[in-house]
Parts: sequence; structure tokens; C-alpha cells
Amino acid sequence: MQNKNLNHGDAETLSKKILRAFVSPWFYRLTLWLVPLLFLLIFFFQPLARIITLAFNTSAFTKANFQLILSTLSFTFYQATVSTILTFILGIPSAILFSRFNFHGKPLLRALTAVPFMLPTVVVASSFNALFGNHGLFSFLFPLSPEFTTSKAFYFLLILLAHIFYNTTIVIRIVGNALSRLDTKLEGAARSLGADTFHVWKDITLPLLRPSLLAAALLVFMFDFTSFGVILLLGGSNFSTLEVEIYLRVLKLPNLPLAALLSIVQLIFTLIFSILYTRTINQVTTQTAPRFSASRPPKTIRERIFVFTFYLLLITFFALPLLSLPIRSLTRLEADRGQRGEVQYGFTTDYYKELFINRRGSLFYVPPIQAARNSLGYASLTVLLSLALGYPAAYALAKPTRLEKFLDPLIMLPLGASAVMLGLGFIISFGRSLASPWFVPIAHTLVALPFVIRTLQPALASIPERLRQAASTLGASPFRVWQTVDFPILSRATLSAATFAFTVSLGEFGATLLLTRPDYPTIPIAIQRFLSQPGGLNFGQAMAMATLLMLLTTLAILIIEKLRLSDSGEF
Repeated sequence: MQNKNLNHGDAETLSKKILRAFVSPWFYRLTLWLVPLLFLLIFFFQPLARIITLAFNTSAFTKANFQLILSTLSFTFYQATVSTILTFILGIPSAILFSRFNFHGKPLLRALTAVPFMLPTVVVASSFNALFGNHGLFSFLFPLSPEFTTSKAFYFLLILLAHIFYNTTIVIRIVGNALSRLDTKLEGAARSLGADTFHVWKDITLPLLRPSLLAAALLVFMFDFTSFGVILLLGGSNFSTLEVEIYLRVLKLPNLPLAALLSIVQLIFTLIFSILYTRTINQVTTQTAPRFSASRPPKTIRERIFVFTFYLLLITFFALPLLSLPIRSLTRLEADRGQRGEVQYGFTTDYYKELFINRRGSLFYVPPIQAARNSLGYASLTVLLSLALGYPAAYALAKPTRLEKFLDPLIMLPLGASAVMLGLGFIISFGRSLASPWFVPIAHTLVALPFVIRTLQPALASIPERLRQAASTLGASPFRVWQTVDFPILSRATLSAATFAFTVSLGEFGATLLLTRPDYPTIPIAIQRFLSQPGGLNFGQAMAMATLLMLLTTLAILIIEKLRLSDSGEF
């Protein structure tokens, strides 16, 4: 009888130990990480491993392949370097303008310079096509020689302008914030000792700005280095960067081992730039000081000329491409392909009406409006997947332990991989299974997930634990605690994260181009198809689709900005 009691006591003790183990903080944190890590393991790390395995296939190591990689890498570095230098030529004076001076329309101008960075690359490329392309407004108003407009130099100039267009805001934000935190007393002391403007800039301002300048340069260079949509849509087959060459070797000139080797080269350099940027931006963060120099109205004639000149330059440079897109979508400047009789030039809504018509009666025709439905469906699925995976990870990262410090970089790794590389990894890993349209929102989720986690994490960390405890002691159930304490704080962050994911999915081009089925195109894919075909009608429909995508994306940007300002208490 005593042995039975002992056995019963041992069993009860063992069950309590098991129960404590299952409710321990470590087990709870592991359950939070289980689904996000499993998702990354299947859809990121496994494809990455397959790419690495294929890249070291002996068939990829040929002299011709190495020469191709070297020439492609050289051009990628060249165009990224030139783009970065030109971006700084416009960005540095613009940063000075916003950080040092007050003028009418400053908030609107700042928003105008920031919008291009959030726009999908197909919209940016379409904007410059609408303004400077062979069918664009500028070409119609100021005809240039066909030899120039069809030359590689012209296409390269368009690519550089597009890179400056969406990267200038990076310099304005990073360098401008650093400028606004410089102590004006240092400059005043230098001037009182006889230093002129050049020596004040060289000996005082420049050394203090060096970390910010380097951080901005690395980030701009990294975006230009991994540019895909702009180069493909504006340059076509005239230029091959690493990203474009990977795409060509997957779909146009199939050579998967070479594509995998190019992907590894691209990933290595991207990770190097990312590490350098992280270290540099940490120096900027640690050197952050209280805001010293309040902006002021321009006083001298030189300052007024500077403010007026760059105000006019920025308005012109950023507004013209954005306005050209909707204007060109509503304007007929040439005959439609195959059109006979008199052409009615001027205002038209035909390009929008044609989005609903199968003009050629093709069995393989997919209406552009169906592409819009596909994009909205993929974006909705991306939002659901990103929130379902991002919330557990963000909960764990809100109060990080050693486990989170180890796992945090892993969950951010997809940011270091290009979308084209993700598409290649899916093709190698899943093959025929890609016939399912589900893989497109999965790829979009990989791109959007880091943004969602970073948006949710600060909101979760800001929830006071004492409020939860107080609600629990008053008898509230866990769901009631979440409903009354957590949800009011998290609602705005959740909406902002969802909008981020929706916007990323809506404009994603690289991975979608490799993964999408012909009968399930998205809006960016439909735009690319129209631009790749001759004729004014196809060009006009591309402009109409790009305009719709720009409006949807701009609306999402405004929602995010409104939520951000509400959370920060700004009005």
C-alpha cells in the first residue's frame, strides 16, 4: 500500500515537472518562433541551399562563365557608382535646403521627394517612359534624333535619372537629420577665428557628417547595385547587371548553374554592403545629439537664390515624371498599331477602356483588369501571411533574450537576398509545383515579413506590463486583457504593418516575373508585357495600368504616413 502511494506521489511529481516545462518561458518563446522559422526554413533557407549547391556544379565553372560574371559585375559596380555620385550631387544641397531653411511649401516638397522611394520600380520606369521615352511627352514636344533616342547612351541616361529620382530622399533624410543636429556654435567659433565658408565646411562640418555621408552612400549604392525593374524596363536588353543577367539565364537563355553562381556573387556583395551599412549607421545613432540648429528663413541674397533655385529644381525633377504618367495615359500622341484613317490626337480615355477588351480575340488573353484582381488577391494573402508570421516573432523580439539576439539576424536575412534570387530559388527547389499560384504570395511574404516585424515590434515593446497585470488581478481573462489593453495600442501598428505588406506585394516585380503563371499576371507583369510590345495602344495601356498602380500605392503611403504621425504625436 505504501509503495502504491509512493508511486502515485512520484507520478504526480513527474506530471508537475512536465507541466512546468511546458509553461516555462523558454518553451513559450520556442513556440512563438516555431512557425516563422519553419516558414523561413522551407521557403528561404532550403531554396538558398539549393542555389549554393547548384552554383558549385562543375558545369558552371567555365572560362566563358567567369568572363561573363566579371563583365556583368564590372558594369553593375559602374552604374551603381555613377548613380550614387549623381544622387549625392542633388541630395547634399537638398539636405542643406531642408535642414537649414524654412520656406513656403516645405512639408509638401519633402513629401514629394519621399514618394518615389515608396513607389514600385515599374511605376518609376513607366513615369520616365511617359516623360522621356520614344512615345513620351518630351519626345513629342521636343523631337530628338532617332539615332540618339535609340542609342545605349540615351537608355543609360534614363536609368541614371530614375535611380536619382527614387534614391535622393535617402540622402535628404540621413544627411539632413545629421545636419540639423550640428551645433551652430562650432561654426560660429570657427568663423570668429577667421575661417571662411570653405574651411568651416572642410574642417568642422565634413568630419562631423562623415558617418552620415558614408551611411547614405552605402544605402544608395546598395539599392542601385540591386536595381532590376528600372534597368530591365528602361534599358531592355542593352544592359546586363547581376540581377538582369540572373533573369536572362533563368527565362531567356536558360543556364541555371550560371544563374545560381551569379546569385551567390550578388548575395555576397549585398551582405558585405549590408554589414558595412549596419556598422556605419550604428555610429550615426551613437553620435546623435539633441537638435541644435533650428531651420530659419533665408536672409541674404545668396541664401534666397539658393533656396529658390533648389526649390524650383526639386519641384520640376520630382513632379514632372509623376504628372507625366497620368497625363500620358489620357493623351493620344500617335496612331495605334494597325490603325487606318485619320488619327484623333489629344485627350482620350480609350487606353482605360481597352483594359477591358480582348481586341485580338486571343485565347491566351488575360484582361488587365483581371491582372488587377490578381494583384489585389495576392496582396491580401500576403497581408494575412505576414501578420500571422510576423506577430509571434515580434512578440518574442519585444522582450529579447539570448535566443532572440541569435534569431533576429536570421529572420532579417531575406532583406539581403534579391527578389530575382528568391524566384530562382523557388524554381530550383519546387519545380513543377510552381504551377500553383500560391507561390507568388509566399514569395511576397518573404519580402514583406521583415518590414512587418520591424513595424510591430516597437508597438509590442511599448505595452506596459503593469496594465496587463492590473487587468488580470481584476479578473479579466487573457482574451479580455488582450482586447482591452493590447489591441488599442496595437491597432495602429497592425494597420501600418498590413499596409506595408499590401504595398510591397502590390508592386513586387522581380520574384513575380520568374514565378507567375501566364494566366495569373499581376499589375507590374501586365505593365511589363505592354511595354515590351510595339504600338501606341500597348504603350497607352501600360501608362493606364501604371497610373492605377501609382494611385493605389500613393494611397497606401498616405495611410502609413498618417498612422506614423498619429503615433508620434505630430500634426
